[in-house]
Amino acid sequence: MSFLTVLTSQIRAVLGEHGRLSRPVDGLEDDADLYQAGMTSHASVNVMLALESAFDVEFPDHMLKRSVFASIASIRDAVTELEPAKSMQ
Repeated sequence: MSFLTVLTSQIRAVLGEHGRLSRPVDGLEDDADLYQAGMTSHASVNVMLALESAFDVEFPDHMLKRSVFASIASIRDAVTELEPAKSMQ
C-alpha cells in the first residue's frame, strides 16, 4: 500500500470519529466538501486536534483556515506538507 493510500485511510478514520458528518465518510470522494457533508466549525477543531495527535504534527497558524479542512484531499495535502520526509518513504 502506498503512503498516500495509508494516509487517506487514517484521515478517513479520524473524520469518522471526530467529524460529526451526516453521512458515512467511506461514501465520500476525496474532494467532497466536508462542510456540506455535515462537519461544523466546532467539529473541524476536533478533527484538527485528532489529526495532530494521530500524525504527531502541529498545524501552523497559516493552515488554520476552513479550506485546509474542507476535504479529505486538502487535509491529506496539509499533512503531507507537514510530514515531507514520511511521504518520501
